[in-house]
Amino acid sequence: MTRPLCLFTGQWADLPIEVLAKKAKSFGYDGLELACWGDHFEVGRALDEADYCDNLWTLLQDAGLASFAISTHLVGQAVCDLIDERHQAILPPDIWGDGDPEGVRQRAATHMLDTGRAARRFFDAAPDSVKEVLARTGRTVVNGFTGSSIWHANYGFPPFTEGMIDRGFEDFAQRWNPIFDSFAEQGVSFALEVHPTEIAFDVLSTRRALAAVHGHPAFGFNFDPSHLGYQGVDYIGFLREFSDRIFNVHMKDVWWSESPTPGGVFGGHAAFGTDGRNWEFCSMGRGRIDFEGIMRQLNHANYQGPLTVEWEDIGMDREHGATESAAACRALDFKPSERAFDAAFSD
Repeated sequence: MTRPLCLFTGQWADLPIEVLAKKAKSFGYDGLELACWGDHFEVGRALDEADYCDNLWTLLQDAGLASFAISTHLVGQAVCDLIDERHQAILPPDIWGDGDPEGVRQRAATHMLDTGRAARRFFDAAPDSVKEVLARTGRTVVNGFTGSSIWHANYGFPPFTEGMIDRGFEDFAQRWNPIFDSFAEQGVSFALEVHPTEIAFDVLSTRRALAAVHGHPAFGFNFDPSHLGYQGVDYIGFLREFSDRIFNVHMKDVWWSESPTPGGVFGGHAAFGTDGRNWEFCSMGRGRIDFEGIMRQLNHANYQGPLTVEWEDIGMDREHGATESAAACRALDFKPSERAFDAAFSD
C-alpha cells in the first residue's frame, strides 16, 4: 500500500524541530506529524508570519521529510474538561491565564479556531507531493483531544443523576460544533484520538459523541488501538464500524497482563513503569495489538492516509523504539491483492 510512514513529534518536543527532523529521517520515516507544542508547529507564528509555513516546509524537505497532519492534543483537552491545576502544566500561559475554569475553556476553544486556520495555511503551502496524498485521502487533518466534562463520572458510583451523561454530551456538542463549523469552512477535519479522559473512549461513547454533533462532517477519529486494547474494546470492530470516519492512524502498541496484578485496569494511581501495573504502552510489536488484523481492515476501508508511529515505551530507549517501530510498520504495510486467489480456476 506504501502509505506515508510518519513519526508523531509530541513525545520529542524537548528537541528542536530541526534536530528531530534529521533524526526521524535516520530512523526510517517519510514524515512528521507535527505537535502544536515545543517549536514543532507554532499556531500563532503560522498565522502572523508570512514566511513561517514556507520556512517550515523547507526545513522538512531539506531533511527529506513531509507532513500530512498536525496535532493539538494539549489545548484541545481543555475545551471540555473540568479544569484543575494539572492543566496549567500542559497549556500555554496565555490560554491558562488566571486559571478561571470557564475562561480557560473559552480561550482553548478560540485557540482551536486559530489552529484550523493555521493548518489550512500550512497545507496550502505544502509541496505538490504532499497535496497529492491529501487529495487521495480527501482530508486535511488536525488530530487532538476534546476533553470531557463527564469523565469523572465514568464509574457509576455515586449513581448518575438523571440526564447527567446526556448533559455531558450536550456540553461537548455546544463547545465543539462551532469549532467543527469553522474547520469545515477551512476545508479541515478534526480527528479525535479516542482515549480515556475524552468524550469518546470506546465504541459506545464514540457512537454517542457522533450522535451529539449529528454526524458533523468535519468530525472523525485518529485511530490508536493502544487506548482500546487494554480496556477490552474491539478495536478492529471500531475500524469496521467507523471506517468512513478514520482520518488518521497512530501505530502504538500496548501490553496487558493475562493474569491478575496488584494494579488493575484503572492503574492504582501508579506511574507508568511501576512494577505491578496491569498494562503498559510499548513499541510496536512488543505488545498484544493485532497489527496485521488492523492493516487488513484498513485495506478493506481503503484508508490511504499516513501510518504514524507514536513512541510511548517507558522501558525502552526512544530512538531504539522509534527505529524498530518504523521497520515493523514497513513490513506490515502490504498491498492488498488485486485478484481473487481462486480466479485462476475460472480463467
